[in-house]
Amino acid sequence: MKDLRIDGERLWRSLMDLAAIGATPKGGVKRLALTELDKQGRDLVVSWGRAAGLAITVDRIGNIFMRRAGTDPDAPPVASGSHIDTQPTGGKFDGNYGVLAALEVMRTLDDAGVKTCAPLEVAIWTNEEGSRFVPVMMGSGVFCGAFTLEHAYAARDIEGKRVRDELEAIGYLGDEEPGKHPLGAYFEAHIEQGPVLEDEGKVIGVVPGVLGLSWYDCEVRGMEAHAGPTPMAIRKDALQVATRVMQEVVAIANRYPPYGRGTVGFVQTFPNSRNVIPGSVKFSIDLRNVNDALLNQMHDEMLAFIDRTQSESGLSIGIERVSYYRPCEFHPQCVDAVRRATGALGYPTMDVVSGAGHDAVYTARVAPSGMIFVPCKDGISHNEIEDARSDHLEAGCNVLLHSMLERAGQVS
Repeated sequence: MKDLRIDGERLWRSLMDLAAIGATPKGGVKRLALTELDKQGRDLVVSWGRAAGLAITVDRIGNIFMRRAGTDPDAPPVASGSHIDTQPTGGKFDGNYGVLAALEVMRTLDDAGVKTCAPLEVAIWTNEEGSRFVPVMMGSGVFCGAFTLEHAYAARDIEGKRVRDELEAIGYLGDEEPGKHPLGAYFEAHIEQGPVLEDEGKVIGVVPGVLGLSWYDCEVRGMEAHAGPTPMAIRKDALQVATRVMQEVVAIANRYPPYGRGTVGFVQTFPNSRNVIPGSVKFSIDLRNVNDALLNQMHDEMLAFIDRTQSESGLSIGIERVSYYRPCEFHPQCVDAVRRATGALGYPTMDVVSGAGHDAVYTARVAPSGMIFVPCKDGISHNEIEDARSDHLEAGCNVLLHSMLERAGQVS
């Protein structure tokens, strides 16, 4: 079966049909989690699964599992999938590609009459994006024990609507207890959401892991005063001190190549008036790296710099870590399966550590997991102009096919 390949045209048609649900004028998709449009998207994909003879299971957080039987019904399934909810200005491929690539694997095996020892499954995880409800990666997080079902149920959107009620409203409040569904292994195919593969002219990214992240809220407190009469030497300018901290965020990341990341993405200045010296600046800090040791070193350097700056400036600087996701290293056997499949298929490849979170980060806590990246145009994602080449999507799905076959054990 080394010559077995998926139907790239069928995969593309499925992606375009799903993208029509919630389509935006700029060519993107707005299909927020647990809305009527999400229901329509789920219903469509589930109907395709039923047409392919897959057995459907839904758990209490709305995760969907579509199973193709194996010759050993007691073997834990080899699963693949992602999510179909989108950002408010999302694209056609983020998440959707992973789900429909997994479905295309099932269709291809049926067409070829291939049987596997272990069952195979398509997984559709609830509320990965977190654009309507937090926390992000909700379905896979509950499934893998990162937080409780009750915590997820209690989450509300900006209109005050609760997750549990919205699951019930769209008909996807299932019966199965999250986490009770066995997983033998999990693969996730995804657009890269960055520019590396395209810049390097590679078709497949083998993903050894995902960067960990540490998020902080920081506030510098000075004193607002009139911009004209107040001499420079006696000012307590919160913005000038805050910019020193912001520059250090970037400097720290640059001291930890190649995977160090440092970003200030949110800034709020008070009173934000043209002729008033800022009295308070609140801003976010985002630090990332590939392992705990490096991320903790970056954390320690950040706190030490803030202590020094507070002492030198005389201004109060408060910092609070508000979120931490430890780095994820994918299972060597799954990474090697992807690497072998890519080599056998002859696609140009390189290793790419993911800078974004994915459901595979959580599945890696309970089962051997791995990821496959394909390029996206100009590295753009979470944007209506997100785009990917059909031949690249086909290549990634072929790698997924052979990676799953290796792990599940091909019988005939």
